[in-house]
Amino acid sequence: MTPSTPSSSHRTRRRTIAAAAVLAAAAVTGAFALTLDGSGNRDETAGRPAVATESAAPTPADESLLALARRDPSDALAVGRADAPVVMIEYSDFQCPFCGRFARETEPELLSSYVDKGVLRIEWRNFPVFGEESEQAALAGWAAGRQKKFWEFHEVAYGKPRERDTGAFSAEKLVAMAREAGITDIGRFQADMASDEARSAVRKDQEEGFDLGVTSTPAFLINGRPILGAQPTATFREAVEAAAKVAGR
Repeated sequence: MTPSTPSSSHRTRRRTIAAAAVLAAAAVTGAFALTLDGSGNRDETAGRPAVATESAAPTPADESLLALARRDPSDALAVGRADAPVVMIEYSDFQCPFCGRFARETEPELLSSYVDKGVLRIEWRNFPVFGEESEQAALAGWAAGRQKKFWEFHEVAYGKPRERDTGAFSAEKLVAMAREAGITDIGRFQADMASDEARSAVRKDQEEGFDLGVTSTPAFLINGRPILGAQPTATFREAVEAAAKVAGR
């Protein structure tokens, strides 16, 4: 690993401080609320999404948070134009029930209303927090992306609620999901899953989230502003439209 230079270390500290500030502000105002706690027991009580409340107009997003958007046209784990005025970064776990709720109930609306119209880009970050099956599912998603089938795999994995740590994301089930997603080269899929490159990519996403202070899923940054948890679709629509307005769209 290349040692951090003083300037890169300064940027990382500044980004972490900025992220901590906006996350703390979100929690204090009640505008956004965590749906899952980040450690210990995760039960239905801890997991209930809170209702968003009105808050004062947000201050401009920190430039270092805006810079987290990779905008890589070749990113298989992203959807939407690389130059879209709004980027939503999503930190998610395939075993997370509220990530699944977002994928089934809110994401289709965002895709049709904003991504398809060139306003929004969604960039996925693997943030497995529920243990081994979450890790394996993250690796499988990355491997699906190598064959340009990440979003098809994403749709299959989140297509229905699945119980955590019950084998729903076992090696055999992940291969079945890959087949359902239209992945034809299963041998390559399995090799990619097991590769150091896959683990490095997942670890990079995790470390980015941890640097921001993310401890639970789902968590989002919309042009640098946070939404924590599977909030109502209206919350995401308002955030995207506000960001597009700031961007002049």
